[in-house]
Amino acid sequence: MENWSLISLCVLLGLTARWAVSFHSYSGAGKPPMFGDYEAQRHWQEVTYNLPVHEWYFNTTNNDLNYWGLDYPPLTAYHSLVCAYVAKLLNPEWVELYASRGYESHSHKLFMRATVLFTDILIYIPAVLLYCFYFCDGSSKQKVATAFCILLYPGLILIDYGHFQYNSVSLGLALWGILGLGLGWDLFGSLAFTLALNYKQMELYHSLPFFCYLLGKCIKQGLTWRGFFHLVKISMTVLVTFALCWMPFLSDPKQPLQVLHRLFPVGRGLFEVIHIMYMQHHKALMANSFNFALTLLFVLPSSLKLLSKPTLWQFKLALVNTSLAFFLFSFQVHEKSILLVALLVFFVFRSMLPLLLKDGLLLPYVVTSLAFLFLSLYLLSALERSTEEELRLGLYRKLTQRWLPKLNLSRIIKWKFWFSLAAMAALSFTSVWLKPPAKLPDLFPVLVSVLSFLHFLGFIIYFNQVQLMEPQRKKSQKKTN
Repeated sequence: MENWSLISLCVLLGLTARWAVSFHSYSGAGKPPMFGDYEAQRHWQEVTYNLPVHEWYFNTTNNDLNYWGLDYPPLTAYHSLVCAYVAKLLNPEWVELYASRGYESHSHKLFMRATVLFTDILIYIPAVLLYCFYFCDGSSKQKVATAFCILLYPGLILIDYGHFQYNSVSLGLALWGILGLGLGWDLFGSLAFTLALNYKQMELYHSLPFFCYLLGKCIKQGLTWRGFFHLVKISMTVLVTFALCWMPFLSDPKQPLQVLHRLFPVGRGLFEVIHIMYMQHHKALMANSFNFALTLLFVLPSSLKLLSKPTLWQFKLALVNTSLAFFLFSFQVHEKSILLVALLVFFVFRSMLPLLLKDGLLLPYVVTSLAFLFLSLYLLSALERSTEEELRLGLYRKLTQRWLPKLNLSRIIKWKFWFSLAAMAALSFTSVWLKPPAKLPDLFPVLVSVLSFLHFLGFIIYFNQVQLMEPQRKKSQKKTN
């Protein structure tokens, strides 16, 4: 009974925080002619409701792709269609073709926020609660505290309720996939992650660990019979799920090709790269090759380790390492894709500070950050659980043992934590209240990016050493999540 009370309180506070953000500004409010991400989501509802499926991804008289054309997978389009039907019932003006462009009203804003809240309740929040109660160690109160901190992660709340990106849908489906694999339900896990991939193509960040874990598990079972049969079942689950999601677009070969072109505009990218190469003597190609090499360098060891040792612990570490590698070293990346890393490492989100300030979300940013910090330190006792053994600093101890035998690594970690907070607070203050020099108009966003990069670089080095240097465990030894 006590557990259910704690869960109810956790969910209630999480929902309260989300709805409180709803009364603040949003991306593109009152900024014609494009009106930001808010208008993009509304326009997709307009398009999917009024036009036939075969026109959704094509540039036609009724569908100007230069005005927020659909560029996400079919599942996002179907979601927009469902929302459009509800919008049509409430107020037909919200989805009227052409006439609804740039539509803004208080009631429509509440409707849009309600659609985000509904998907949170339906997909994301149940996945978080199940994950914390099945895969987190500690007492019931500690598990609830973990769930509460995840649900209050400021980055996801501010982006989903300020930009209407519905990241909680793709992240929630991916988390359902992790739950499925963790419980041994590989087919369910494959189904859930395939749905996540068909909702947002950015879930490709997580695809390599899913692939390596499942393939490694099948190889471990033996590819002569049992493992091979399991691999076939997983493959069929993925293929059938893809086929069902793409079915309306499979009647004409041009349809899926156009959808893929919208998701991955390779043709446009190649033209731009060739043009830049011609004008700037191969600089673009060199930069792209360098980014690819760095990404591969940081992804490959983690993936091979997971392939050879497909455990749930290795799988979660590989998810962190792979998504961090793609976020840090990909040739082109959006700041909001850090949410793909934050699925498992839900602490630092300062890299989105310039975006949040631009959208007038300063107050929600400050309030949610302080609340999240307080709960992490108070409920989870984050600083109290910072011994060298708990933080897995064995490799760092070996490296410093000879020259600095008395170095207190645990104390250094705590000092780095407080320095990080002080730097974040200072940059937040200067970004809001101080004007940059005229010759350096982007000084503060660049400083935020540099500081964030250093933190994420430290994270990826740390988590890689934890994964690659994992000691052999005794069978009786309990794993720590």
